[in-house]
Amino acid sequence: MLKKSKSDRIISILTLVSSVVAIYLVIKRPQPVAQPQSPAMAAANARSFEQKLEQLEQPKDPEAQPAEVHITSNEVSAVLAQSAGAIPAAAKELTPDTDLGAMPNILDQQVSFDGDQVHGQFLTTIAGKQVWVTVSGHLSSKDGFATFEPTEFKIGDMSVPVSLVNGPLQKQLASQRDRMKLPDNVGGLKIENGELVLTQK
Repeated sequence: MLKKSKSDRIISILTLVSSVVAIYLVIKRPQPVAQPQSPAMAAANARSFEQKLEQLEQPKDPEAQPAEVHITSNEVSAVLAQSAGAIPAAAKELTPDTDLGAMPNILDQQVSFDGDQVHGQFLTTIAGKQVWVTVSGHLSSKDGFATFEPTEFKIGDMSVPVSLVNGPLQKQLASQRDRMKLPDNVGGLKIENGELVLTQK
């Protein structure tokens, strides 16, 4: 009886330690996937993103190869922050007299590209707690729609097997299929050499 209570106690301690470690890993902020940008830098990167997209809207020369633009992760992160209202939509709103303290901070929603993979990290609320979610994978296109195949998924600093996440993720992406449609002037997209490459249709 004494041995059983000792083993129960050890199991209880190990369970408690495991739970505390798991909770810590879930709540702990992981290494950021991208460096933060100043509001002025983010506005410039968002403007650069828009200018590159405008290149794809130019009439296509039937004699030439389709236009191709290369977009950096800083430009994508800036546009994400802008769409979330974290930076002004128009760069002209940033002047030497702009009160940056009155503007909201750029959100901790980050994107980076590495080789042929995209890494995204964002803050969300799970079970009433704010946690960091990091996802990596291959972004490409098929039949006029963007596709995403995850290769890594983390909540906080704790890795989650991709096999547990991929099914529900693909189901969710399928339910949002209309939002995955490429713009009419974009024939394809891929991550290549650490950049997002868009090809004119």
